[in-house]
Amino acid sequence: MKLEVTCFFEKVTWTCQYVIADTEKKVCALLDLVWDFDHNSGRMDTHSLNEIVEFVKSKGYKVEWILETHMHADHLSGAKEAKKVLGGHIGIGENVPGVQKVFKSIFDLDIECNGSQFDRLFKDGEEFKIGDLPVKVMYTPGHTPACVTYLVNNEAVFVGDTIFAEDYGTARCDFPGGSAKQMWHSIQKIMALPDATKLYYCHDYMPNGRAMQYVSTVGGHRQNNIHIKGFDEAKYIEMREARDKTLLVPKLILPSLQVNVYGGELPAKHPGETHHHLKIPINVLGKK
Repeated sequence: MKLEVTCFFEKVTWTCQYVIADTEKKVCALLDLVWDFDHNSGRMDTHSLNEIVEFVKSKGYKVEWILETHMHADHLSGAKEAKKVLGGHIGIGENVPGVQKVFKSIFDLDIECNGSQFDRLFKDGEEFKIGDLPVKVMYTPGHTPACVTYLVNNEAVFVGDTIFAEDYGTARCDFPGGSAKQMWHSIQKIMALPDATKLYYCHDYMPNGRAMQYVSTVGGHRQNNIHIKGFDEAKYIEMREARDKTLLVPKLILPSLQVNVYGGELPAKHPGETHHHLKIPINVLGKK
């Protein structure tokens, strides 16, 4: 078995999208895909997905899985658009119905909050395969209550928004259902993996203008991550909660969550409508 990881960086939302392949079986999974959305015009596009589709076809890969680490608040999921072209099963953590319930209320959505919009809801500790590559699902809440991490072939871990590059730290915990305390324990679970385990991020914000980074190691984060090295639980929670109070709401949170609760699909048109609509809740999200 040979694991190949290819990153496609989407610059508008700073998102690291991945093709995770068993090169011997010619089988792959796609992770945390972006459906392009222009905030000013409200127009959708698939140019980011098109690049990945072309790559997968050029390699002759069969897509078995389209995976989400969590329900994203900063970009629209391209999972269902990719499935239309490449097939595969869309998977996400089993706690996603709780997130759906929160945003059903906020956006007044007509949605079944049972995760049925996804093909597979993974349990903590569940195992599946990409070709012959074993994958273990790790429940890692904190950023959201439904975050999961994927450990592939015991050599690569895909952490979603739990951990960023060493010089940027870890993710915010102030979204509905987020918890700095849970985040600390999720980080410890990841840091318990062997030092040489490659650690892949969902985002890189390139602080101080440095080049984009999408991978490091667990050992590198133990030694150098600015929110892990030298912290204990109490110190981390104090830092995280204070920092979160200074952060702005993500630019695309309103369109993203209305699409992502449906697994990457626009809300249905109402009778007589000629196009889709998204809603803007007033005085609900963000700080007073």
